[in-house]
Amino acid sequence: MPPDFPELWKKMIARFALGDWSLHGPNHWRNVERNGLQLCRLNGADEMVVRLFALFHDVERQNEGHDPDHGRRGAELVEQLHGRVFTVSDKQMQLLLEACRYHNDGLTSREVSIGTCWDADRMDLPRVGIVPQAEKMSTFHGKDYAVRGPIALSSPPPAI
Repeated sequence: MPPDFPELWKKMIARFALGDWSLHGPNHWRNVERNGLQLCRLNGADEMVVRLFALFHDVERQNEGHDPDHGRRGAELVEQLHGRVFTVSDKQMQLLLEACRYHNDGLTSREVSIGTCWDADRMDLPRVGIVPQAEKMSTFHGKDYAVRGPIALSSPPPAI
């Protein structure tokens, strides 16, 4: 069963301990989804993985500050709900779990869908007063965004 996104959003918003107006809450999730879908159109990343990442990556946060295990808890929630509330392919599940588990570890990824998830999240760092850094971005367009800002998302990729 493919994800019923409106229903999943309702469930995750109800589950989220920090409330609707949290810096890591639903408004942030929507920004990450929007950023991720823009990147997907430019780089061909898996939209399903990116949309699910946006919803699950911070849903298990327990506070607004230092919470180093929230990504791993989010991945555990994905595992609990997969097959019961939504289903994706094994490959999509693998990518989603890795993206959720490690998104707050300061890593980059050459895998386009994981990198897109992490870049989409980092593109929303200005909400907490942090300017995204190109060296922390995984994708060409994420790096370009960090250097040039939103205009970069309307640029075609370079010819290889």
